[in-house]
Amino acid sequence: MLVLGDAHADDRDNRRALFAAYREANPDVTLQLGDLMFYDLPAPTWFIGGNNEDFDTIEALRNGLVSNSHVRNAHLIASTAVELDGLRIAGLSGNFAPTQYDRPRANLVGDRRRHFTHEDVEKAMELDSVDVLMTHEAPHGLPVAEDYDVGCSHIDDLISALSPDLCLIGHHHQHAETTIGETQVVSVAPTWERYYILDPESLTLTWHKTPTS
Repeated sequence: MLVLGDAHADDRDNRRALFAAYREANPDVTLQLGDLMFYDLPAPTWFIGGNNEDFDTIEALRNGLVSNSHVRNAHLIASTAVELDGLRIAGLSGNFAPTQYDRPRANLVGDRRRHFTHEDVEKAMELDSVDVLMTHEAPHGLPVAEDYDVGCSHIDDLISALSPDLCLIGHHHQHAETTIGETQVVSVAPTWERYYILDPESLTLTWHKTPTS
């Protein structure tokens, strides 16, 4: 199972790196951690929305409406779960903004659609038997280097409620690891630097340098 971090594949060089990772790994199943920004993909890919996306496309995928030549093999996970290679994989799309969290999702417009709301978190909390949780926002305690305090209490609560074996984090463009309770938490590097292979049986995650395209 291929695991990819932020891609920012609206940029041509980043898109080449994205496709190089797909070619090298030759996956049957791919997980992607947000900021994908290109949705015509060479292999079936389940992803969460990040804070940088084409939000018209994300909203259409959220509502099951997309059917065009610019969206292929892209499946959004948004407070939902899917069964892949024997794993139950859940995801929370978007990032946190305190000014938007308590608003109804239907009231978010434009770029504000990048954020998750209390409705999204409550829906995700109701999922059960989750093996792998994907979020773009990080929990507290993840040792990534930023010029602000990293960590969102809503992600803390989600990990506590779902107790996944593995939680994969995007957004920070850094590889970092920690353990929260019984959950291994991994922030993944961006796709232009690394791609990862996840063993569905052991949940072992190994990384490889993304080849030059």
